[in-house]
Amino acid sequence: MNFNILVVLATGFIPLILGFLWYNPKTLGNAWMKEADMNEDKMKGANMMMIFGVSLVLGMMLALGLAVAVIHQNHLYSVLMHSGVENPDSEAHKLYMDFMAKYGTEFRTFGHGAMHGFLTSLFVIFPAMGVNALFERKSWKYIFINYGFWAVCSIIMGGIICAWA
Repeated sequence: MNFNILVVLATGFIPLILGFLWYNPKTLGNAWMKEADMNEDKMKGANMMMIFGVSLVLGMMLALGLAVAVIHQNHLYSVLMHSGVENPDSEAHKLYMDFMAKYGTEFRTFGHGAMHGFLTSLFVIFPAMGVNALFERKSWKYIFINYGFWAVCSIIMGGIICAWA
């Protein structure tokens, strides 16, 4: 299975870039700060290098997870792993290579990846985030500001990952 580490690194930056725009005081930043019970004093004491570094790593982890959801050809490889697909002389390897030659680029568009990014955000990110926020006694406004951010991130990331062959 071919895997492009550059796409993981590149899409790992999307939450940082979009976060700068999404949580900016001129967009949703002030509303988020109010709903999150955040203020300037709390923000000043943060180690921003650590926050940005860890955020990049977590963004790359999200990219890896989305790659599994948006690139369907990866599933065939995983199905054949116990059949010796790694061995170039095996029947499983030949089957995989034939399949990839014929269907390797099927459903590899930005739109297809964006759709799976949205579905992943809706059925994985939203429920997890919603449950946490409800137990933290956060408002629906807080939930939708943050979920909206992650939905847009997942849509863009899924689209890029799927289209970047």
